[in-house]
Parts: sequence; structure tokens; C-alpha cells
Amino acid sequence: MISPALILFLSFLCHAAIAGRTCPRPDDLPFSTVVPLKTSYEPGEQIVYSCQPGYVSRGGMRRFTCPLTGMWPINTLKCTPRVCPFAGILENGAVRYTTFEYPNAISFTCNHGFYLNGTKSVTCTEEGKWSQELPVCAPITCPPPPVPNFATLSVYKPSLGNNSLYRDTAVFECLPHHAMFGNDTITCTAYGNWTALPECREVKCPFPARPDNGFVNYPAKQALYYKDKATYGCHETYALDGPEEVECTKQGNWSAHPSCKASCKLPVKKATVIYQGERVKLQEKFKNGMLHGDKVSFFCKNKEKKCSYTEDAQCIDGTIEIPKCFKEHSTLAFWKTDASDVKPC
Repeated sequence: MISPALILFLSFLCHAAIAGRTCPRPDDLPFSTVVPLKTSYEPGEQIVYSCQPGYVSRGGMRRFTCPLTGMWPINTLKCTPRVCPFAGILENGAVRYTTFEYPNAISFTCNHGFYLNGTKSVTCTEEGKWSQELPVCAPITCPPPPVPNFATLSVYKPSLGNNSLYRDTAVFECLPHHAMFGNDTITCTAYGNWTALPECREVKCPFPARPDNGFVNYPAKQALYYKDKATYGCHETYALDGPEEVECTKQGNWSAHPSCKASCKLPVKKATVIYQGERVKLQEKFKNGMLHGDKVSFFCKNKEKKCSYTEDAQCIDGTIEIPKCFKEHSTLAFWKTDASDVKPC
């Protein structure tokens, strides 16, 4: 049986050994602070773990007391960053971000035709709120377009009140007698201004000259202007070389200068030719001569191969060259076969 004195002595030794143990510096936990923070603690001393600003724990703070064993209890505190409200969608723009957690920042850009109304970036604060109000992408607008001198707006439909949106267009027309230099259509740009305006200038043309062996008609007024027209014609036996109607151009000249060309008298009295894809009798189709520009194909013989081929002839201002291979037979030589009746080569 152990004596009471021995038991008392052993208890004292055990108490003395335990009383001498201190707790070490507590573990560092991410994003947390310890108060008070020391290198060692006496049994019975308390410490408090709490999350740093911008971080939170589900269980809140942690309070621990240094035990007689000198070993801190297991600490399950986890500090996680605060999360700001979702901001990943920007109408007519884009948001660049990694997360919406403290202390991250997000940035904003707008699509073409829109501008950023507000800040370019915001930061998630300690309180879990954005540092500034989120921006919006507002449409870029152009004011009503200026109208050039001597012009009118022919097409203009503002999209936003009196203003136009990006890529809207306006179309101009020049007043009579004026020609447009530049594009008649302007566009609202991404910078809020219009593309280059055209210029309307008064344009005059000289009175058209009467062609030899012909005539010209034009408006009876003191001057002829842009887009005025003149018509040409020729006397009998002459053909018009060029368009019948011409117009005063923006360069101040006429679109063409027609002339009258003489018809051709045919040195051949009888022949079958091809005219506009058909076989015709020359003496009947062109009894009054060929007009300038008319073209026919004469039949010629290939004596070696005993076949026929054609060569072209065209009336050019009163002159026509008959192909040398063509042979006109006399009416008395009735036994000779005309080249047009010979099989083609």
C-alpha cells in the first residue's frame, strides 16, 4: 500500500512539470491575424484568430486558451475572400475578369459604335462591393449632317431623335445645273462624326457644233449646263457616227461628238452577199448605196478545192473596198456558176 505522503509528493512533481510548459507561437493561417501575437504563451493565456479585411470565415473568429499541455488545439479556421456581385455581362460590350473576389479588378470595353459611359475598371473592395458604379456602353451618335452648298438631303432618317447612330447614312443631291464631286452618301463614323461631304459645283458646257452634212438640236437658252442634252441627225445619204443623244458631263464637256459620214456607192451591180447573217441580193438591199458602217461578206471561189469562202467589206465614210477575190459575172455569161452557189469550203 502506497503511503499518502508518497502520493502527495508525486502529485506535486506532476503539477510542477505541467505548470512549466508554455504554448509556442501559433500557426500562421492564410489571410488571418492573431491577437496577441507572441513567441510563447503561459497556460491560461488566450489568443483570438480573425480574418483579415476582405476575407470571411463561416465560423467567424476562433478563440483559444493555452492548455497545461502546452499544445494549441487544432485550428480549422479558413479565411476566404469576399465575392462581389456578378458583373460578367456588359450589353454591347465585353468584361475582362478572372474572378469577382477581393481584391481582383475587372475591366470593360465596348463594341464598335458604342462608347464607355463610366469607368474603365472597378475593384472588388473589402466590403464585397465594387469600388465604383458599373459602366454602360452607350451608342455613339452623330449630329444632323451639314448640307453642302447647292445641295439638298435626299435621304436622311435619324435613328435617335434628331441624331444618327453609328453606320447610319445620309444621301445628298445637287441642285439643277450643279454636278457632285465626291461621294453622294456620307456615313456616321465610330468617332461620332460624318465622313467627308461632297461638293456641288455649277458646270457649263459650250454650245455643241453642228456636224458637216448634219444638224444638232439643243435647248434654246443662254447657257447649257450639267446634264443638258443635245440630239444629232444627218442629211440624206449620210449616217451618224456616234450616239444620237449626248449629255453635258460634270467635266464641262459633251459625252460624245457625233459626225455624219458619207454613204458608199457600190461598184458592183449584181452579187449575192451575207448581210447581218442573211443572204441578200446586193443590188436590191443597197440600191441607194451602203450607209457608213454597214458591212457585208462577198463570196469568193477556191478553184483548187472547188469550194467557196467569204471575205468582208465595210463602208467607211464613202469608201468601200471590194475583195479582190470576188468576181462579178456578166449577164451574158449565163453558163458560169456564181460563187454563192458553190458549196462552202
